[in-house]
Amino acid sequence: MSAPLEDADVETASLGYAGRFDSSVGRWMLERQLSATLALLPDPGPLKILDVGGGHGQTATALAERGHHVSILASSPKAVNPTLQKAVDAGTVTLIVGDLRQPPVEPRAYDVVLSYRLLAHAYDLDGLVSGLTSTASRCVVVDYATSRSFNALADLFFAAKKQVEKNTRPFRVMSDLAIATAFGKCGFRAAGRRPQFFWPMALHRALGLAPLARALEAPPALLGLRAFFGSPVIARFDRD
Repeated sequence: MSAPLEDADVETASLGYAGRFDSSVGRWMLERQLSATLALLPDPGPLKILDVGGGHGQTATALAERGHHVSILASSPKAVNPTLQKAVDAGTVTLIVGDLRQPPVEPRAYDVVLSYRLLAHAYDLDGLVSGLTSTASRCVVVDYATSRSFNALADLFFAAKKQVEKNTRPFRVMSDLAIATAFGKCGFRAAGRRPQFFWPMALHRALGLAPLARALEAPPALLGLRAFFGSPVIARFDRD
């Protein structure tokens, strides 16, 4: 029996999900995500980029504003945030609707394929990775919750996390080896990683202040703890 339709991008494109980043600390989180993304791109470009499941709009318009040619692959029209839809209507980014595991584009049609907020909720992880890699001519950049972090206790503290984030969902926690193995099967090798936060994102949201979040993250960053134990990880995998 085939896996269900990969539609985890519907939840991340919702207004409720966007509201989790509608604060000073939320915007700071997105700034860190964008900074890591830019650092992991193979060159300044302009690059042809496909953002798979990117209907949340967290990266697409920012990359387009920097001169990249960005398309978004969404599982359905409802997997596109209303704010991002304005950018689609304006021609800033291009919208493609189709199977996230079998992108309706030519193989290796894009320099870079991105996918954020998706691997942790995918029904068919291997199928999704296969689709991402088949579409990328140079590299794939993804985020994932690593088990080498406080995420190892995610199940234990899920109830407390839900009290803070309200609409949070259970998510898959993965080892770096498991992710590397999944991409290795498709002929891609690890080429860089940027852990985003040492402390859990739910803690930063509970405290609610970007300056305090920066202050809390500074010591583990200086000590190298964030680089080793931070999560979520943004990682780049290059075609071997």
